[in-house]
Amino acid sequence: MEPIINSKLPEFKVEAYHKGAFKTVSSEDVKGKWAIFFFYPADFTFVCPTELVDLADKYEQLQAMGVEVYSVSTDSHFVHKAWHDASESIRKINYPMLADPTGVLSRGFGVMIEEAGMAYRGTFLINPEGQIKLAEINDNNIGRNADELVRKVEAALFVATHEGEVCPAKWKKGEETLKPSIDLVGKI
Repeated sequence: MEPIINSKLPEFKVEAYHKGAFKTVSSEDVKGKWAIFFFYPADFTFVCPTELVDLADKYEQLQAMGVEVYSVSTDSHFVHKAWHDASESIRKINYPMLADPTGVLSRGFGVMIEEAGMAYRGTFLINPEGQIKLAEINDNNIGRNADELVRKVEAALFVATHEGEVCPAKWKKGEETLKPSIDLVGKI
């Protein structure tokens, strides 16, 4: 298995449903920006809407940090629109919902379940240079927490702009970081 951390964002071009319209999103649109790719198994399911709404509640905060969010499933953009129209919860989503019916993104990020034709719950943070800086993959029975994702994004943004500093366990924005040195060895 190849390590995914610091690997490059896969090349892609897919359709999306976003703010009442269909649009094309490609890897070119992501370059130069921080981005979250939030994979989920399927529209019209059970855990998925709870996660997508949880993330929608954090969308403005993430955008204020300069991070775009893309949810991704192997459903078509037509199904995304139908789910949006049918579900009061999904109508709260303002981030682009990417359609991956061919699995190009799901395979590119290593979350495709071939025999089911859908993705595992995968969360990936891409930096402006197109490198994957955070990767989390859950089995589909285990929902994610947007608060923890925001905390990890804040840590990634901090270390990206503070060379020589690292964020310890449970670090939150504004708290003390560490500066690795020989003086810290065996003292933490």
